[in-house]
Amino acid sequence: MYTINRDDMLELTRRMTPRRNCFSRIAGAYFDEEGFIDGTFNRHFLKLSQKDIETNLQLAKTVPFSETNKNLKYYPFSREDEKAGHTWQMLMGLKDCELKNDALLELFYEFIGEKYRTDQPYGVRILYGSYDIPLKAKDKESLWESEEVYKFIICTFCPLHGDYEAGAPECGFLFPAFTDRSADIHGIMVYQADEKHPHEELVRDILF
Repeated sequence: MYTINRDDMLELTRRMTPRRNCFSRIAGAYFDEEGFIDGTFNRHFLKLSQKDIETNLQLAKTVPFSETNKNLKYYPFSREDEKAGHTWQMLMGLKDCELKNDALLELFYEFIGEKYRTDQPYGVRILYGSYDIPLKAKDKESLWESEEVYKFIICTFCPLHGDYEAGAPECGFLFPAFTDRSADIHGIMVYQADEKHPHEELVRDILF
């Protein structure tokens, strides 16, 4: 299995602050414990209140900032996984539309509601971001020129408390994977808060 480079993940998290924000859109859904959708939202990220921006940045940052190759692991997609009708195609569609296709989002939420297993209400948040990757010189200093814009989505699954208030993410993912400072559409990075008791259905039933 591919070993995730911690420096790559830290490079991403540095673009997940209010001053260096890389996100432009956020969408999500609220579910009851049986997987039925209680409500959805889809907004321009920078139109959120400052408090909500900071809260959602913190939730999203949990995924790449987690312990690499333990809580955050890389999973490759096979050619079979990338055929029509598989989740990979849906993830590519969500990324390419920048979360602006409500019908596709609704389809994804319904799929999650059928497969995700929990005994409490939960929320799913999806953020779309882009990062203009600077070139690095041989001494690893940035040259402030770029050859690639990394476009990606981060998704978190959080228990809900009170009035739809999200707790710490129990799991989530980053797609496409960010490997060798470049987009890897043939891989995904999956986060599990408790690696000893993971939400195995996320990998087994939802993503693959």
